[in-house]
Amino acid sequence: MKHTLNATFVGAITAVAVLGGAAQAADWRGWNIHADGYPNTVAMDKFAELLEEKTGGEIKLQVFHGGTLGSQPDAIEQVRLGGLEIGNFNLGPIGPIVPEANVVSLPFIFKDVPHMFRVLNGEGGAKIAEGMAAKGLVPLAWYDAGARSFYNGEKAINVPADVEGMKVRVMNNDLYSGMIAELGGNPSPMAFSEVYQSLKTGVVDGAENNWPSYESTGHFEVAGYYSLSQHLIIPECLCINTDVYNGLSDDMKAAVKEAAMESAALQQELWAAREASSREKVEAAGVMTNEIADKTPFQEAMAPVYEGYLEANPDLRPLVELIQATE
Repeated sequence: MKHTLNATFVGAITAVAVLGGAAQAADWRGWNIHADGYPNTVAMDKFAELLEEKTGGEIKLQVFHGGTLGSQPDAIEQVRLGGLEIGNFNLGPIGPIVPEANVVSLPFIFKDVPHMFRVLNGEGGAKIAEGMAAKGLVPLAWYDAGARSFYNGEKAINVPADVEGMKVRVMNNDLYSGMIAELGGNPSPMAFSEVYQSLKTGVVDGAENNWPSYESTGHFEVAGYYSLSQHLIIPECLCINTDVYNGLSDDMKAAVKEAAMESAALQQELWAAREASSREKVEAAGVMTNEIADKTPFQEAMAPVYEGYLEANPDLRPLVELIQATE
């Protein structure tokens, strides 16, 4: 009888331990808009692998690629509300929700991509992250998204006047619409998935994006002029729901952050290689590319965009000045 009781007791303790472990374990879902083989997709898969490894299997992440769980704006809301735990997002569509994040969408605010990372890894990035966390999104790491430039099916763009009258697709952000309007064009916000057909049928004349997106979507097939305006250098974040992150132990937070940072290092390495290969591929296909010799007229045309932004967000003037002053 004693032996039976002990066995029963041990069995009960084992069950409690198992249940306790199950209570600690978590199955997360992640969102990513990019296709298989894209640097972000590879990095997100690596993040999932590292996450499970570094948390001893306590956290498992299933990443849904290709925007299968909805559009980017929808997925941002899902992560903010906790319907999804993780997302890889461009800061462009986050900007209308988080004023601090919108700073990176000011045209020409970054000198180049290395300057952007110096800002994000310093005081400027900390202020942006604080604003995002207050709105439900904690950035675990920053991904590279290169520089965005104009492309269309009609002509090379060399001066602002070349944009006049063009219908240009932009992400859903008033700063981008304002940028196109100040250049004399007609901004057309629309979902990324709609751009190819819209370019093909003439719903829009042009769009703007980085080399890998221009190539991987096939946009180069229907918009054969790519002009290196490099007007926007907008990072992407690997973001987690604020409540989910705050609910983790310090050790788990450290493990999640470490996995994210390692995935970001991989993403940035793959991005550099993909950018070069994408440019090579589209130029081999006959795309006409051109450097813009003098970007000053484009930059000067953005003055009203900056003025409007700072009038609406006077508290963010120090952040703008901090970014501009960062060497």
